[in-house]
Amino acid sequence: MHPQVLRDLADVIAKPLSIIFERSWRSGESPENWRKAIVTPVFKKGRKEDPRNFRPVSLTSIPGKVMEQLILGIISKHVEEKNVIGSDQHGFTKGKSCLTNLIAFYDWVDEGRAVNVVYLDVSKAFDTVSYNILISKLRKCGLDEWTVRWVENWLNDRAQRVVISGTESSWRPVASDVLQGSVLGLVLFNIFISDLDEGTECSLSKFADDTKLGGVADTSEGCAAIQQDLDRLESWVERNLIKFNKGKCRVLHLGRNNPIHQYRLGVGLLGSSSAEKNLGVLVDKLSMSQQCALVANAFWGALRRAWPASRGRLSSPSTLPW
Repeated sequence: MHPQVLRDLADVIAKPLSIIFERSWRSGESPENWRKAIVTPVFKKGRKEDPRNFRPVSLTSIPGKVMEQLILGIISKHVEEKNVIGSDQHGFTKGKSCLTNLIAFYDWVDEGRAVNVVYLDVSKAFDTVSYNILISKLRKCGLDEWTVRWVENWLNDRAQRVVISGTESSWRPVASDVLQGSVLGLVLFNIFISDLDEGTECSLSKFADDTKLGGVADTSEGCAAIQQDLDRLESWVERNLIKFNKGKCRVLHLGRNNPIHQYRLGVGLLGSSSAEKNLGVLVDKLSMSQQCALVANAFWGALRRAWPASRGRLSSPSTLPW
């Protein structure tokens, strides 16, 4: 059903839809077409010939999304009242944002001491969430049984197909994911990883699946604490049936007289990095030099593209009239 139809016929269909939504929630059942998704691949970066460089965004039923929005209200209220999602989660959480995540990060490293920050990458994070484990965590956090049963029914027996330029694949069953592009997907994922920091000694910062572990590293005890937390995190992903993409996990060594301690994740050693992107901001030993160069180059390129051809070629900053 097209959104425009819902808007134009709102006065007519509001009541029957509200009856459907109420009965769906109380029975814990969702219509079959709400559990079907058309997947549209959205390019991220890299080679377009590689399917792994595309993000699978799911397009679902519009009335189904309205129902998701109602369920989201119930879950969000419960999560906020019971503090289900900790203060270290900055993604898609009320009162938190990229800015609060960056501020928290710089609070770690602004004391002048040697600090090691481990950038962790979860492999296909949204696509590998175990339904059984997620439902167990929803019950554990005290969410009412009606809502839990509805979410469980909505997640199970899902099907999807890929559509590209009008060409459709066959329908395939979905065994695990929280639907990128759905209304509920983000809050369900945040609940799924809400216990990631249990037992950690060092600082953990999350923006959805973008996770950083940081700790003071100017003593052997500090380095050992970071390694112990990495061991805990490795155990957590094994228990929750997901994996770290260890090839993309890196350690950033910051501060003067940093001993450049080497860490392991599982049985493999983690590589070091001279600069890492932190939610779009390139951190380069906290000098910001590379980030400033990136911003300057982007600004200069945009200015050149926008410069009127009638005013001549803009080749360098010295040609600007000011």
